[in-house]
Amino acid sequence: MDLLDKLRVIEKRRAMFAEGDAMPGLTVIDRVLGPGEVVIGGRPTLMFGSNNYLGLTLHPDVTDAARRAILDFGTGTTGSRTANGTLAIHEDLEREFADWFGKRHAIIFSTGYQANLSLVGGLCGAGDVILIDGDSHASIYDATRQTAAQVVGFRHNSADSLRKKLERLPAGRNRLVVVEGLYSIRGDVAPLRDIVDVCKAYGAYLLVDEAHSLGTFGKTGLGCAEDQGVLEDVDFIVGTFSKSLAGIGGVCVSNHPELRALHFLARAYVFTASGSPANIASVSAAIKVVRAHPELRDQLWTNVRRLRQGLRELGYVIGETESPIVPIMTGDETRTIALWQRLLHEGLYVNLIVPPGCPADECVLRASCSAEHSADQLRRALGILGRVGAELGVTRVAMS
Repeated sequence: MDLLDKLRVIEKRRAMFAEGDAMPGLTVIDRVLGPGEVVIGGRPTLMFGSNNYLGLTLHPDVTDAARRAILDFGTGTTGSRTANGTLAIHEDLEREFADWFGKRHAIIFSTGYQANLSLVGGLCGAGDVILIDGDSHASIYDATRQTAAQVVGFRHNSADSLRKKLERLPAGRNRLVVVEGLYSIRGDVAPLRDIVDVCKAYGAYLLVDEAHSLGTFGKTGLGCAEDQGVLEDVDFIVGTFSKSLAGIGGVCVSNHPELRALHFLARAYVFTASGSPANIASVSAAIKVVRAHPELRDQLWTNVRRLRQGLRELGYVIGETESPIVPIMTGDETRTIALWQRLLHEGLYVNLIVPPGCPADECVLRASCSAEHSADQLRRALGILGRVGAELGVTRVAMS
């Protein structure tokens, strides 16, 4: 097999699309009109495929903080945190996360992906065992591959499967269990109480990735662990800035003082440039907005329920769990791509999940809600979904 053969397979798949058709994975946004609307291909398009759950990407407090930071610190750090890349605002943000979570320690990373690489790679090595949920994000899978640890998968969201895997392990081996709070494809939530109980029974450390649930779940927006009352029982909470916090980066909070040693142990941290001043300042501002305005979460959940109800009334099959991620189960790959292209042509963007992201007959269109979606935008989105779905034979009715 030639080195480039795997790329030729992708090129062959691209050739299947007619000239002018929207290309999955290559959608270009020309301009952002607001949290709920963008311009794609010169046409105003409703944005229901963003992770901008609280609508903060254009919030004036967030954008003003970014502007001020550029004037105070410049556009970039030009170095890693262990070299010249630690600014006062990096440490300020870490203290802010620790305070928000009520944890002793926090460490921030340049991306959410890097946070998982750093945590798992820095914690685990030869002789250790990492147990991961079968539906884990690519960053978790990739994090395990960089270690010499044994990797064991368990059935998605099954505390019983995790228990069986743990009880088969020989005594004396370190165990790290890694799960997500809210899973990004089908929008389902982990049973964290049951998982915590299993981890305690078998002496395993627990890492929960709250990437999509930070800012959206919990009384104060800390995620699914807070929402399920187990925040104090989780050893390591990982979050990302690129969803509700409207930036780029990642964080880990923990009560373990040893977390500080990751500054020197995690290769993905040591050898990566630190977050830009504008980004760090904007995330700090976003946290302040989230903490001061819980009504944003209330509006988000109102929009989630409106969208889910409307999709059900149209006859779409959607995921069972109520979350800001609303998966539309479309099944066949060819039909799913056709539906996605038609929706985009009619002025609605949602995310397309096809192989290799899922099996060929389990394709998904993933819609996402924002607190900033207006009632009119929801009505228009459902109108497009109803009309296109009915024309393509995916749904029963069109919504007027």
